[in-house]
Amino acid sequence: MRMPICWSCTAALFYVMWPVWSDCPEQDVAIVGGHYKLTRDLQPGSMLIYYCPEGYYPYPYLTRVCQPNGTWKSARVSRRALPQRCRLVECPDPNVLISGNVSPPQEKYYVDNETTYECDSGYTLRGSSRRICLPNGKWSGSTPICSRDTGDHCADPGIPAGAMRSGNIFGIDDKVKYSCIDKLFLMGSSERKCLESGQWTGNEPACYFKHTYDTPLEVSQAFGSAIKESLTTLESINDVQGERKIRISKNGTLNIYIAVDISESIQKDHVESAKKAILKLITKISSFSVSPNYELLFFSSELSEVVNILDFFENQPVDIKGRLTKFKVNAEHTGTDLNLAFKTILERMALIKQRVGEKAFEEHRHAIIVFTDGVYNMGGSPLPTVAKIKHMVYMNKIDEETGQNPRDEYLDIYIFGIGAEIYDSDLRPLTAGTGGEHFFKLLEIQNLQETFDNIIADEEEVVGLCGLHKDYDTGLADSTRNMFPWKAAITVQVNVSAYCLGSLVSPQFILTAAHCFTFGDESEHVTVEIDDGNGKYKKVKTFKLHPNYNINAKADEGVKEFYDYDVALIQLMEDVQISPSVRPICIPCTQETSNALGLVGNSTCKQQEEKLLATQLEKLFFLTSKGSITQKKEAHAKLGDNRDECIRYALDAEGIKTTNPKIPVTDNFICTGGQTPFRDHIACTGDSGGAVFKNYEHRTVQVALVSWGTKSLCKSGELKESVKNSRDFHLNLFKVIPFLKNILGNNTQDEYAPLQFLRT
Repeated sequence: MRMPICWSCTAALFYVMWPVWSDCPEQDVAIVGGHYKLTRDLQPGSMLIYYCPEGYYPYPYLTRVCQPNGTWKSARVSRRALPQRCRLVECPDPNVLISGNVSPPQEKYYVDNETTYECDSGYTLRGSSRRICLPNGKWSGSTPICSRDTGDHCADPGIPAGAMRSGNIFGIDDKVKYSCIDKLFLMGSSERKCLESGQWTGNEPACYFKHTYDTPLEVSQAFGSAIKESLTTLESINDVQGERKIRISKNGTLNIYIAVDISESIQKDHVESAKKAILKLITKISSFSVSPNYELLFFSSELSEVVNILDFFENQPVDIKGRLTKFKVNAEHTGTDLNLAFKTILERMALIKQRVGEKAFEEHRHAIIVFTDGVYNMGGSPLPTVAKIKHMVYMNKIDEETGQNPRDEYLDIYIFGIGAEIYDSDLRPLTAGTGGEHFFKLLEIQNLQETFDNIIADEEEVVGLCGLHKDYDTGLADSTRNMFPWKAAITVQVNVSAYCLGSLVSPQFILTAAHCFTFGDESEHVTVEIDDGNGKYKKVKTFKLHPNYNINAKADEGVKEFYDYDVALIQLMEDVQISPSVRPICIPCTQETSNALGLVGNSTCKQQEEKLLATQLEKLFFLTSKGSITQKKEAHAKLGDNRDECIRYALDAEGIKTTNPKIPVTDNFICTGGQTPFRDHIACTGDSGGAVFKNYEHRTVQVALVSWGTKSLCKSGELKESVKNSRDFHLNLFKVIPFLKNILGNNTQDEYAPLQFLRT
């Protein structure tokens, strides 16, 4: 394999040889239709990077480097001196369809060109009948295939745009081979074999131009599909029928190795974006019960080991996110030794194997994630080292029937191409693993944070896990639902309408406040609004209030309205459709919440409470909503020594005549509000029944619900800050677990799937 050229490194070498050097001229570097940036102004070693609008790419050069003699040079030398311009993105030639026609026939196809596909008589079209050339150089939809029932064991695998295929017989063990035409390069499998199962080995190939790149959505789907295999395991849940379903792994060992290129050819803002993306990925993974071990490397000609994976085997806490945040790229890194990163990972694997023993090492899964442009000028090719890594993990176990290694699933090597110019052909052979594409070429790495946020949250197999959500506003219409997917709006309408909020705690139950209902209300008077795609308004089967709730219970003690045990559960007629925008929130004392909090073994309610309400001033959130607008409010729970000072303001509430605040505010309430030490938001009309929650890593747990307050200062949907003596009191869910367990954890019925409550 050819050694990639690092012009900035060459520049550094020339500087040592010739101490007299000069700046490069700025004339004749402009690009028509775009702009450029310089990494070191006009100094030798500076990289000139070209940028174009969406749907265009820089031509003939992506980058150029200032040489010591004051001239600009490109790593990809052109035969002719052509003016630099932004060229319209081209898509691969789709006229490769066998037994069919492509319209319109053109010599070349550019952005926004549309094509349609029809099959000859006797053939059936599979795939897309209409495709559009996209700004990233790919065709929309899927590969069109004209096929007919010929009795072949495997279906016709088709020919992707821009490709050629040898092999037109699709019986067991028959093979097809692919190559690309013109200047296109192949992604996916160059050879595929028809298996007895009727499936083809490998991944569907595709042919791309140098300017082709992957969108965040594509990366999310492909990378997410692949990495979830490391976060989930297959286990039988029905021994009689042999049914198998993907579950989150609670045991097993996952080792994740992350290496980031910080050499001269990688811009510093790309490195910072990679750091943020890694933080996002680590946060996402930590929202599951699996707890991986991490190795974190930054490399150029030398290596900076931010986190050593062996530290995790010492049973000591490792603050990987803290270390990553603190790491700074300060020195100039002119050389690049990509092989050094892989060698370090290989050494760490060998030491892990030595420490845990060969038998235990067989159960270790390994995911290697590398961010680089593929340029290296030191250390030699990393391919032999990657081969050694595969040898260590695969253990030379070959399936005689398929010819494949059954341990392929134990190793994934993902390569994310970053930088102004990416050496695709050198990077693609370094990937490994099953379950989807493992090489990704990114135009803007800044989008990778959002990509990683989509990776796990949108997977069907884990979509029902409680508390998953997106923690940023995309600006799209469904953004609020994705941020607060458990939120429900409740209307109780008899003579007048009453409005409350609630939270989805299981596919069939909404948790809200008991005071949202009055004597005489029936289920037909109640409507729940939660848009799951199958209708916005849900019919109610029944609702149940806590048996100890009695608003008049303390009237003789000077409390006109008493809100203790202010909790209710609404049962819907049918389950809501769980999706990324409609998911249940986690509630206390369930096994689901223990998993979300990373509590392993036989965890307890007390452990959950200590983790969620850990301090005497705990930051919590609740929602306010009006129409399609939902906003998050922030408040601080005054616990422990702070509680008595907070609850004394209950005596200022209308209808309270007692001088003892502990009569209206029992131990079942959490107190928030006031202006010190933080000015909290205050609950408004219509906020009642809504979740008071805490975000833990990337999962949300409801710890209380909005019940009552001392002041009525705002209307529904307002973000109103507390005045000096305004306080809100939220029913602590840890205090009403028997009520919740009796209904939600009832495993003696078959109407709904019960939640698994902890024994203690």
